[in-house]
Amino acid sequence: MNVEIIGASIPNMPWQEKPENEAGVIWRHSENPVIGWNPFPAAARVYNSAVVPFSDGFIGVFRCDYKNGRPHLHVGNSKDGINWEFEHKPIQWVDREGNHFQPSYAYDPRVVKIGDTYYVTWCTDDHGATLGTGMTKDFKTFIRLENACVPFNRNGVLFPRKINGQFVMLNRPSDSGHTPFGDIFLSHSNDMEYWGKHRHVMSKGGDGWWQGTKIGAGPIPIETSEGWLMIYHGVSGTCNGFVYSFGAALLDRDEPWKVLYRTRDYILTPEKEYEVSGFVPNVAFPCAAIADADTGRIAIYYGAADTYTAIAYTTVNDLISELKNNSEVLKS
Repeated sequence: MNVEIIGASIPNMPWQEKPENEAGVIWRHSENPVIGWNPFPAAARVYNSAVVPFSDGFIGVFRCDYKNGRPHLHVGNSKDGINWEFEHKPIQWVDREGNHFQPSYAYDPRVVKIGDTYYVTWCTDDHGATLGTGMTKDFKTFIRLENACVPFNRNGVLFPRKINGQFVMLNRPSDSGHTPFGDIFLSHSNDMEYWGKHRHVMSKGGDGWWQGTKIGAGPIPIETSEGWLMIYHGVSGTCNGFVYSFGAALLDRDEPWKVLYRTRDYILTPEKEYEVSGFVPNVAFPCAAIADADTGRIAIYYGAADTYTAIAYTTVNDLISELKNNSEVLKS
């Protein structure tokens, strides 16, 4: 199989070759976690964050949980995508007229470049959890747009280009608490302000239990010659709480609400100490991915135990081969 990534060349992306004794389709960075407890004075924990190539290195919008427990978004910079320096003040959002427009909290951001603009989505507050949207061109001035929907919704993830002339965003309707349910939908917009033409994408469940409670989109989908590669999280409800694992699906390039293949089994689940032990145990939450069109390499940034930032690796050929050979597509 020779699957092409449709995107940019990123020769300086983080990468480690697959260990000889690794049986899985995804393997972990050997020096995980790359961000630990108390990485700068304001932040107790940095995780579930978004990373993109920028200039000659990498930049990100990071979820930083303060020592009072409330999360805010900060910019981080890195030359190698592994060692990070953070701005100590949170992102200061303004509206299109330049007026202060700061969220009361913000978490689980995603970032994508469309044209010459970087768009940010995150979970924000508007009488309940909903999807905040904003944009920047330089990671210095951040313009906040209107929220994409009314509460309750999480996991807003934009596709990296317009499809049939429209912005498209994956999302996961929820409830007011720590959601005990959830399927993935997508919505369309002409202007990043008014959203509609909603489509159901995927349901939770399947013959296994690892995604039986809820699912949610993870990193920005990766465009390939076979379709959109969507890495997502699936949640099981055990007698001792939720467990968050990775899955993957392949979506149709022109009608991305159509699922072509979907992993039957999880492709990464909490096993390492930094994944099973922390502020919230047993969480592996994929939130960003860097994909190199020249080599097919993919580096996935994920939150571990709601405490750490970690990296895992795969290749587009390995992952889509796994998808096709071990697929379970549920009927809508």
